[in-house]
Amino acid sequence: MTTGPVAVPDCGTGPAPVPGRTDELAPTLHRLTAPNPGLMTGPGTNTYLVGRGELAVVDPGPDNPAHLDAIVAAAAGATITRVLVTHTHPDHAPGAAGLAERTGAEVIGFEARDGFVPDTTATDGTVVLGPSYSLRAVHTPGHAGDHLCWLLEGPAILLSGDHVMDGSTVVIRPPDGDMGQYLDSLDLLLTTDPPIAAIAPGHGRLIDDPARVIDGIVTHRLERERAVASALVRSGRATVDALVSSVYADVALPLVPVARFSLWAHLRKLVADGRAVRDPAGPDDLFAFFEPTSTTAP
Repeated sequence: MTTGPVAVPDCGTGPAPVPGRTDELAPTLHRLTAPNPGLMTGPGTNTYLVGRGELAVVDPGPDNPAHLDAIVAAAAGATITRVLVTHTHPDHAPGAAGLAERTGAEVIGFEARDGFVPDTTATDGTVVLGPSYSLRAVHTPGHAGDHLCWLLEGPAILLSGDHVMDGSTVVIRPPDGDMGQYLDSLDLLLTTDPPIAAIAPGHGRLIDDPARVIDGIVTHRLERERAVASALVRSGRATVDALVSSVYADVALPLVPVARFSLWAHLRKLVADGRAVRDPAGPDDLFAFFEPTSTTAP
């Protein structure tokens, strides 16, 4: 297989997620993985139970009755009073309504969209306090415009949703996904004071070296960006579909349709950075781009 950008460092630690099993990651943090494994979800979506006695649930996952019942059972007699989501993609948020119906919990998220309707909205810096936990929202657009990471203060564990995942990169799907915003949001995590001690991702194991992983993701993305720019120079003008097979020659064939979205996001970032322009004659659904040879767009 063709060599691509440097791989994201593998800093996963602790037990691997198993659908239906509850794992203790910290005294006030437990993980229950939903039964939705797949190409894009890995072992499944991680649902997190935060606190003691009175709990917050972060990312209830898909609207799967068996999983929602398992969340209630995993609470083991404690009371679920809040349901938080990182973003409204279908593997993270649809279960919120059903879990709220079962528990009477308050639903919290960035905004109403994609069928998700929060009782309370949260933005960057919003703090959700429980008797044994403090969760602070960190707005991290890029993978999705409404994406929030939730920082469990005290142990400084970041519940990262799809912003950072264990052992892989995430898909950036325009127009809601934005590569420039994504890289800026990664940089933001490196400035957290005190520093993030660990990352509990939406898919995969606990990550115990956040700075190394974040640096690795940024390096990977920038190397891919250089490959995109080089392909544009060689082609002069090209559509997304014309470039994807060469720029993503290192990925497995089933992932190429997904890689197409991230390629599109890289091209849009090059345009935003003034390094390329969209060809106005290109088809709207494919977006033709080229590297400008002068300051005047054609």
